[in-house]
Amino acid sequence: MSKITKVIFELTELEKAVIPESLSKIIDPRRIEEIINRWKKNPMTIPYIAKVTVNMSIGEGGEKLMRAMKLLEQITGAKPVPRRAKRTIREFNVRRGENIATIVTLRGEMADSFLRRIFQGIGGRINETAFDPYGNVSLGVKEHLVIPGTRYDPEIGIFGMDIAITFEKKGYRVAKRRRKRSRIPRRHRVSKEEAMILLTLKYNISIIPSSK
Repeated sequence: MSKITKVIFELTELEKAVIPESLSKIIDPRRIEEIINRWKKNPMTIPYIAKVTVNMSIGEGGEKLMRAMKLLEQITGAKPVPRRAKRTIREFNVRRGENIATIVTLRGEMADSFLRRIFQGIGGRINETAFDPYGNVSLGVKEHLVIPGTRYDPEIGIFGMDIAITFEKKGYRVAKRRRKRSRIPRRHRVSKEEAMILLTLKYNISIIPSSK
């Protein structure tokens, strides 16, 4: 049996989907209906969550970074790796090549489980500005203690984290393969609207409209 490496959205979920009023304030209800009908007619166009990337920027190496890596592994269940500084920043005593952050990539069930805990911890609310034009989502958590199941450990301390959710569609591999690589047609790329609809329906979140 192959390992599930992405978070998918089933057609059965679309059939029973109820569009919340909060989303209708951001996206025209007719546009929402148009997108969902397109997904139903052609499931190949339904986006999925390819990966969730969790990053903790510490600004220094040593013991503090090791504590952050230990905490990140406890929270996600996956083993993180350190990240090096790309350039020297004298004002912050950061040297190029020095380990100053830690990162972990989650896929499939681990990504899904982590997102559910995160959304619960932040009250199920995301700003519209967290979505980029290609449907990817970036959000920050100031303190890891908001995540259900975590508790304060004086030996570790309190850390914040940045979370990136990457959406893709079937066929995206043509842009990643080594041989005969090609670009993804604009019509097949994940849109901001699609990502907002999927996250809202799958995780029952509310999106806060941006102030224009």
